[in-house]
Amino acid sequence: MSILNIIKTRRSTRKYKQTPIPEDVFLRVIEAARLAPSGKNFQPWKFIIVKKQALKEKLAEASRGQKFIAQAAVVIVACAYPEQSYQNQGNYMQSWSIDVTCALDHLMLQAQEEGLGTCWIGAFEEEKVKPILNIPDNVKVLALTPLGYPDEEPRDRGRKPLAEIISYDSY
Repeated sequence: MSILNIIKTRRSTRKYKQTPIPEDVFLRVIEAARLAPSGKNFQPWKFIIVKKQALKEKLAEASRGQKFIAQAAVVIVACAYPEQSYQNQGNYMQSWSIDVTCALDHLMLQAQEEGLGTCWIGAFEEEKVKPILNIPDNVKVLALTPLGYPDEEPRDRGRKPLAEIISYDSY
């Protein structure tokens, strides 16, 4: 499938089959994250792969009770090391949130290519997630995603037309 078709067909999956993910498929998905670009190539990320059901259920609860998260074969918790990121993005910010977002997006697109579903989880409470997984204070949790075989055909939520989101040569 072409990358544009992968992007066009990816949807947020909120219902998963109990089918395990073959190791070779899983490793390709993780490899896509590893290869993502980052500011000054610092790669300030760590991905916690959660397979234990009890931990997945705790993460679902820490994510505003979104129980579907625990249905997936795996939950991936995308973490960042702010002090290890490029410190001068735009001359006003650190790059860690952009860097980890790029890596997680690569992961999600490769998951789509492999027939797996994902869902960007931004509705979580970091102060509840960190103790579940023993995440140190200096590490930030950017997002979570369940990863597994979809047990639904998620609906298309639509996108704004191109004319609404671009301009040429000036704002």
